[in-house]
Amino acid sequence: MLLVGANPGDDAAVYSLDDGRALVFTVDYFTPVVDNPYDYGYVAAINSMSDVYAMGGNPILALNVAGFPQDALPPWVMAEVLKGGATACADENVVIGGGHTVSTPEILYGLAVIGTVEPDKMVTKSSVKPGDVLVLTKPIGTGVISTAAKADDAETEWLDASLASMRMSNKDAAETMAEFGVRGGTDITGFGLIGHGLEIARAAGVAVLFHFSKIPLLPGALKAVEEEYIPGGLLKNIEFAKDDFVVGAGVENYMKYLLADPQTSGGILMAVPPDKVDGVLERLPGASAVGEVLDGEPKVYLEP
Repeated sequence: MLLVGANPGDDAAVYSLDDGRALVFTVDYFTPVVDNPYDYGYVAAINSMSDVYAMGGNPILALNVAGFPQDALPPWVMAEVLKGGATACADENVVIGGGHTVSTPEILYGLAVIGTVEPDKMVTKSSVKPGDVLVLTKPIGTGVISTAAKADDAETEWLDASLASMRMSNKDAAETMAEFGVRGGTDITGFGLIGHGLEIARAAGVAVLFHFSKIPLLPGALKAVEEEYIPGGLLKNIEFAKDDFVVGAGVENYMKYLLADPQTSGGILMAVPPDKVDGVLERLPGASAVGEVLDGEPKVYLEP
């Protein structure tokens, strides 16, 4: 029986095998966000597995999904991409069982991933409840930093911190959600905090409030915005949410832009019961309480 599917959309599909077992299935891929082929493969694989972790699951098996412009790039580039993906899967104890490669105008790579989850420990967007505290497990800013890097105007410190964040698995976050009984949340990827926050609001019928001062930023993220390295996806995210996005007094444009910054392999945004917040933050160094879930119409609110 299908427990979670396309309507309402969540981070992955979930199929029940019996009362105590369910499969989690997802597929994700994208074009390069870093120059090094090995790092690109590693980040793309971690990003793909993140959808399983976001559902509270444990990935176990993956298939490569790849596109390669064979007349434009030497074969060693794709070999390094696949090596990066294989290393990421090995680090997560996930088996790669094969995959499929096609000829494409631009290189792309990702994984189709199968995992397992206990149905009563499944995490979904619709399980978020008023009164929950929103905890974010990674800093944001990968989109604007990548845009600065394309213009050769990103400092080494920015690039190193962004890559380290994108390479970081969300496995600990998934285990923490299971340990503390967190049942609501999602991972933060291309729609940014604004888009994924609105997805939560609509799925659960709640309002979501972010405090910008509490949102962790990658080194260089603020400067990249100030220097107008604005990815196209950021502006699309603001457009997507504009009818249900409410800003408070004192909110500056850079705050709105960073809330909408499209992330690659971002962290988990989990809705934590108030009495569990201290334990979750202690268990996940680097995580921050960035907002609250409120009663009200499905909207995203931003305060300074």
